[in-house]
Amino acid sequence: MKQIDRSPINDSNLKPFIACRDYTVSRETFSIFIDEINELLITTPQPIEEELGKYYESEDYISHSDTKKSLVDKLYQWVRNFTIKKKVKLINSFDNEEKSILDVGMGTGDFLSACQNNGWQVTGIEPNEKAKAIANSKLKLKTQHIFNSITDLQLSTQQSAPSTYDVITMWHVLEHVPNLTAYISQLKSLLKTNGTLIVAVPNFKSYDAKYYKEFWAAYDVPRHLWHFSKKAITELFLKENMEVVKILPMKFDSFYVSLLSEKYRTGRSNLFKAFFIGWRSNFQARSTKEYSSHIYVIKNK
Repeated sequence: MKQIDRSPINDSNLKPFIACRDYTVSRETFSIFIDEINELLITTPQPIEEELGKYYESEDYISHSDTKKSLVDKLYQWVRNFTIKKKVKLINSFDNEEKSILDVGMGTGDFLSACQNNGWQVTGIEPNEKAKAIANSKLKLKTQHIFNSITDLQLSTQQSAPSTYDVITMWHVLEHVPNLTAYISQLKSLLKTNGTLIVAVPNFKSYDAKYYKEFWAAYDVPRHLWHFSKKAITELFLKENMEVVKILPMKFDSFYVSLLSEKYRTGRSNLFKAFFIGWRSNFQARSTKEYSSHIYVIKNK
């Protein structure tokens, strides 16, 4: 069985950081260790690749569905529709030659559908069959442009050439990637010189993370294998000669994450308390610059 590559981590640097429970699927407890030198956290133990899938087998895993059953679902869908417009505006601001985009972890395809409506040539990667079926119903694609993995994309006859894309996006995906260093190398090989990689990940140095501690929903163990700081992201990509040129806040994340965290902590959705913690997190981040989640704009050299 294939083990997860821990190459970004020097085990001698690791120290215990926090222990968290999987509230979504297994109810198992996992430890999180910190590499203090790189400001990178690692979930331990990390499930082997063949077993990771079972930790996503839940209707509560909202990025794989269009459900609007609960209040949290409805809030998530409303925020997603709003932020998609902001994301499209961001990628339209770049100087792109052919407007070719790859969305890694495309989920149900809403972002790529909006890109397509704005004149982008779209390709997606999504391993979840249910989410992929929903995405296929939204996208107008004459040939196969949705793949299970980067490897499948690279092996396909029509997308085998390197340096294919003007933009590659990963919206809350990098924290799920088993073999982190190798994956970043694959991303670089698919991106044009001077192309743009957009990575959005949670920030364990935010106020809401420190407030909720082991109940912070964005730890999301063991689906989140890695937990990043600004320093960790900058140094990981610098090793591949890729430069972080801009860091943007994801201000809605503090509210959504706080809502889930309240449920994990108290057993019920305390909307008013979650809203207050989310607001306070964003307010403190005005001075600390440590928001609940960040968008990293990364240029390929």
